[in-house]
Amino acid sequence: MKFRSDPATIRGSIAPVITPFTADGALDLASLRGLVRWQLESGSHGVSIGGSTGEPSAQTVAERIEAIRTVAAEVDDAVPFLPGTGSAKLDETLEITAAARDAGADAALVITPYYARPTQEALYHWYRTIAAEFPDLPIVIYNVPSRTAVDLAPETVARLFTDCDNVVGIKETTKDFEHFSRVLHLCGRELLVWSGIELLGLPLLALGGAGFISAVSNLAPQAVARMYEAWEAGDHETARDLHYGLHPLVDLLFVETNPAPAKWVLHQQGRLASAHVRTPLLPLSDEGVPRVRALLDQGAALLERS
Repeated sequence: MKFRSDPATIRGSIAPVITPFTADGALDLASLRGLVRWQLESGSHGVSIGGSTGEPSAQTVAERIEAIRTVAAEVDDAVPFLPGTGSAKLDETLEITAAARDAGADAALVITPYYARPTQEALYHWYRTIAAEFPDLPIVIYNVPSRTAVDLAPETVARLFTDCDNVVGIKETTKDFEHFSRVLHLCGRELLVWSGIELLGLPLLALGGAGFISAVSNLAPQAVARMYEAWEAGDHETARDLHYGLHPLVDLLFVETNPAPAKWVLHQQGRLASAHVRTPLLPLSDEGVPRVRALLDQGAALLERS
């Protein structure tokens, strides 16, 4: 947890690793360790588990905690570790966040509570309660309205950033790019903002963003990390080339509901023992396979570098 005391150093490509399952649906911790090692070897600047790509809502609290502990041990302070610890229930969120803190997480990524559709005032109190419970743990808000049915307003983010010393950043997963700009304008660029929308990761850097927590790093981690590094080095043409080169792989992720297509690819590559996804999701369909194969061919150059 060497990055916990200086969260401003948590930047770049933070890989939101999928949660592998065996063919009969149990946690596959051996494959999970292998995925984390691959991310580290490929140059990812940080690792996350338990975000939307990790199917957290289909897991028990105990399973989520076991996955967090497994990843923390594998990362072993090599890069920042930002596990997703949020739930629709406050008690579960507090329990998972406490376990992440104790496992050595550098920050907790806490999703807005889903389904209930709380008001902005309710969201403010939700995050202020969590921040107060863990004063020494950096808290990163996770705003993903397409999955939660609630959008955290820029003004609410600014209130939290002002009032809670340990609210240090936000993962914005909205296609409204104006929203990104308003958050940074209200909070200042000291707020760490990561894009959870794959094709907005590079544009966010131009606004002063901290990086991206991009599902496509499950397929091409080296290319995603290099895109950030190229931009930071002032090599904007290389960064743009990588951005556009990643387009087919981004499209691949969403041929069907994420993470089913990515799990299919990783299973085909031998990185996963099984492509199993838990219900209510289904594995990649027979109809989806040729579309995924075609997009793999289009993005092959970046895959080969990973």
